[in-house]
Amino acid sequence: MTTELIERARAGDGEAFRQLTAPHRHELQVHCYRMLGSLQDAEDAFQDTLLAAWQGLDGYEGRASLRTWLYRIATNRCLNALRSAKRRGAREWNVPGVVPPEPSRLGEAVWLEPFPEATAADAPLPPPGPEARYEQTESLSLAFVTALQLLPPRQLAVLVLRDVLGFHAGEAAAMLDATVESVNSALKRARATLERTSRAHDVAPAAGSPQEQALVARFVAAYEAADLETLVTLLTDDVFMSMPPIPFEYEGREIVSRFVAALFGAGRRFDLVPVRANGQPAFGAYLRTPGGGSRATGLIVLGLSGDRICALSRFEAGVLPWFGLPDQL
Repeated sequence: MTTELIERARAGDGEAFRQLTAPHRHELQVHCYRMLGSLQDAEDAFQDTLLAAWQGLDGYEGRASLRTWLYRIATNRCLNALRSAKRRGAREWNVPGVVPPEPSRLGEAVWLEPFPEATAADAPLPPPGPEARYEQTESLSLAFVTALQLLPPRQLAVLVLRDVLGFHAGEAAAMLDATVESVNSALKRARATLERTSRAHDVAPAAGSPQEQALVARFVAAYEAADLETLVTLLTDDVFMSMPPIPFEYEGREIVSRFVAALFGAGRRFDLVPVRANGQPAFGAYLRTPGGGSRATGLIVLGLSGDRICALSRFEAGVLPWFGLPDQL
């Protein structure tokens, strides 16, 4: 069937090409997102990948699987995007009436965007190869994707191909037109960088588990009631907060609590609508207005560690349509 579809697609049959690539589309979108950290940039790279595959199908000789061939195209399209340096820039603090505390530091990956939870229409991600080091949920988390963005492009590509997807060194080398020795060297350097920058935490409760649901419910109740005292008890000592594309980053319970206190100041109250992003609990945040409604202010994504919250990521309201959320409640 695959051979027949390839021949039909080579003859210009668009429906055959769609059927040929359909099983791989969702995983290629996820791959582009892991490499680029931006959903919009990933979608551009994914569309470029499909176009290049459609135009270059005559050059597919079948020496590798179609999936591997598509990953080669997608990886190199992402590398081109990374090297073009056309990334979203940082923005200034833009929340009226709120004066944030001085940040702990300024983040680099200001182009980071959240990835919506897969829908039933998306094909499930295939299991990684035997050499993969990371589980799928971990390798799509905001913390992991952020860490990837700080690697040089070639190291990033090698680490994703080898440690996330589980391709053999020879396969990764062929995809990158490189030698096995250079791939192994890049992988060693990338692993060392991730080990230096990673933050150790307890295992997060399983998605949808009673433990996760209980922690999330406590967070929602405290946040919507502006109960700062209770909210702070849910945070780890080294809780980390970021808010791309604003570069401010806060680390530690004390300064994060001061930021949240500023956000709740002047009687500001919020409604939270649950979704999931990057496999993590997330919420559309809506500021209650005097007229009785609520207007969208952004998306909050939680990182969990045991029975505590170890990370909060805030994104601007422009991402809410990706999660099917409205501008107002």
